Amino acid sequence: MNREPTDAERYPTLTEAGRDVLRRMTEHPCAPLFRNRSGNRLLAEEVLALRDHEREIATAPIEWQPGRPPTWLDTFVEDVFAQVPHYRTQSRPARFQDIATVGRGDLSADIARFVPDSVPLERLINFRTTGTTGHPLVLPSHPVVAGRYLAYHKRALQRAGIALRHGAGDVGVMLLGLQRRCFTYVSVTPAMDESGLAKINLHPDDWRDPLDRARYIDAMLPEVIAGDPISFAAMLELSVRHRPRALLSVSMALSPGLRTRLEDRFDCPVLDLYSMNEAGPIAVYDRDVEGFVPLQPRMYIEILDAHGQSVAEGEPGEITLTGGFNFCLPLLRYRTGDHGALVGGPSGPVIRGFQGRRPVRFLTAQGHWINNIDLTHAIAALPLSRYVVHQDAAGDVTLRLATREMALAAEAARRLGDALEGRAVHVDVLDADDKVLQYTTDLDGGQSA
Repeated sequence: MNREPTDAERYPTLTEAGRDVLRRMTEHPCAPLFRNRSGNRLLAEEVLALRDHEREIATAPIEWQPGRPPTWLDTFVEDVFAQVPHYRTQSRPARFQDIATVGRGDLSADIARFVPDSVPLERLINFRTTGTTGHPLVLPSHPVVAGRYLAYHKRALQRAGIALRHGAGDVGVMLLGLQRRCFTYVSVTPAMDESGLAKINLHPDDWRDPLDRARYIDAMLPEVIAGDPISFAAMLELSVRHRPRALLSVSMALSPGLRTRLEDRFDCPVLDLYSMNEAGPIAVYDRDVEGFVPLQPRMYIEILDAHGQSVAEGEPGEITLTGGFNFCLPLLRYRTGDHGALVGGPSGPVIRGFQGRRPVRFLTAQGHWINNIDLTHAIAALPLSRYVVHQDAAGDVTLRLATREMALAAEAARRLGDALEGRAVHVDVLDADDKVLQYTTDLDGGQSA
């Protein structure tokens, strides 16, 4: 029988200090409407194991380079073929690169066949993600898997010289959203002495007074604020006085212009994380190496062409993942739909030229094809939270911007027009709350292979 879990089940190790911070987050006079209830569901022994995991991840090296797989890869593949139903009925190829790739559509068709037999079903967590590819997913997870995210966020923060300090009585992390309907809740983080965690929606409908959005952030004083470019752009419009120690941008590409505005306004590092629900935090952008640096020591990354073959080092292709920390969903040559190039370096591999989802070509007024990355570069300096560029079958180009950013429309259209060698760019309002496909085309030959 399905029933709502009790607080004892949501917070198995909750202390009075934890109860106090939960009350403070929910009962503050400026608190938003919290539409949902959640919890960490972690047992005492699991909290201890997570702290050990964090210490290990903090110093673990990335033991591979482009074209040189890690030593753990063979054992990982052997375990997957032995325990995962999708692979158990197949013969394991002699060469790793001959293993068939899988994608989001494969997971969507029958996710249960990708869950190892060894996963205890009684504590399995399923959550739904829609994404932008037309393949909705129900992804398997576990309280320990959710708890492990912190280790990789700490590793990313460590690169910026930040060691988290929040503990009992503090609000450690605030997660921002900006949607008409958003999953919002409060919880505590046992591995950080039950510091508070709040997921809030900056949409005015979730607040008694829209001014309470800034008041609540200032009252809670979160050490770290995480969100996406959409919610961060909204926060820039609020009279927030609090200065967190860091901002973590996830889920969507962060433009350099918006990152600069956030850094100037909040006087703290802004970390651009490459992350996805299927794999968690994958890499963090490092300006010194001009690319994304992998965060997971047990994640191997390949760059493949349209036929599933490895490309040469430095050549662009589809980012493909093997490994990961979600023991409920071990990834084996998982094609992400994202693109970039992989290069080696003295401190490990780097993803350069990152592009979310499949590249698109645009036809200029002079009849030349240009990659969508050229359009990204053209407007990178503008503080846009999101945008959509579409070329129709006749070659006409439309730029769609969020309503609050229409003041930048003329400059953005001019810059795109220059990149398109004089082609006119029409501007319209982007009426969408969630993730969107940034570049689309109806033009024959516009979709890259």
